[in-house]
Amino acid sequence: MWKKTISLMAISTCMAGNVVAQSIIDVHCHNILPFYMEVLEKHDAAMDEGFPLPAWNVGAHLKFMEEAGIGCSILTMPAPQPYFDDTEECQQTTRRYNEYCAKLKAEYPGKFRFCASLPLPDVNAAITEAVYALDTLGADGVKLATNSRGQYLGNEELDPLMKVLDERNAVIILHPHKPVPVNEELMAALPLAAYEYPAETTRAILNMLVRNVLVRYPHVKVIVPHCGSFLPLAIPRIKALIPALQAKGMMNEVNIEVNLSRLYYDLAGAASPTIIHSMLTITSPDHILYGSDYPYQPAEVLTENLRRLEKDLSEDKELSAYMEMFLWKNAGQLFLSPPLKSALK
Repeated sequence: MWKKTISLMAISTCMAGNVVAQSIIDVHCHNILPFYMEVLEKHDAAMDEGFPLPAWNVGAHLKFMEEAGIGCSILTMPAPQPYFDDTEECQQTTRRYNEYCAKLKAEYPGKFRFCASLPLPDVNAAITEAVYALDTLGADGVKLATNSRGQYLGNEELDPLMKVLDERNAVIILHPHKPVPVNEELMAALPLAAYEYPAETTRAILNMLVRNVLVRYPHVKVIVPHCGSFLPLAIPRIKALIPALQAKGMMNEVNIEVNLSRLYYDLAGAASPTIIHSMLTITSPDHILYGSDYPYQPAEVLTENLRRLEKDLSEDKELSAYMEMFLWKNAGQLFLSPPLKSALK
């Protein structure tokens, strides 16, 4: 699949507006809104993930995009999940977030897209919001936490939501949240982002794989954050363990390869040729996407990181052929709207 040619016209058209054909597409960035922070502060949860959430405003984000050469940003709500044993409050917060993003998308056509937040762990409420966001607001997918207050991706109770997302061919952007349970002493010594976030992402993805979620719901596509986290190490290990576990009756049939084919990976974090080569042991070049993780580091640092990534890719004999795919072509194809897909056949 990755050998197919994607025309510049198709990519530039799919992202619409003033995005030029070769502008970078950022699939991992967040907008942190005042009403969201108010809910966190109300519940003394502003430091729930172990570090303060950075400031965000649309002007600063647009400035970063212009200076970095990013044409379109796919926005998602950050961690933590705004659920504090009150489904109605969580519904209101996620609805306000999704409607804000829809207005932002309309106000800056081609610049911003968004994956809707859902009021999990209430599955029925999440289904209602997913239908509204995808069918009415024009969301470009949904964002799911690795766990929503202990409800992990892959758990059977989420199957009705996955069915709704599958029916809509939804793109799902994953993001790690604080694990449940968490070792508070370890968290105090080492920030979640340093170790637990990649471990948490790996945990959630493996839970989905061994439950065959992406085989049972074949029309969803899942973006794994932070350079695949620990999956390049974990996938060979789980493949080696499955036969022994199945022989003992401890695991049902699992199609790891089909599950893996539904996974995409962003380059947010410490992307380098070495890491990308590692990612290519479990995926193909058409499934790797650029992500900045804005605004969690200063804009100038993220811009410098992007320039370094471009330089490293251009100088790598194997990876240089895929640089445009990583930076914008793959994301353009993934977020291509259904009407254009039909028109381009």
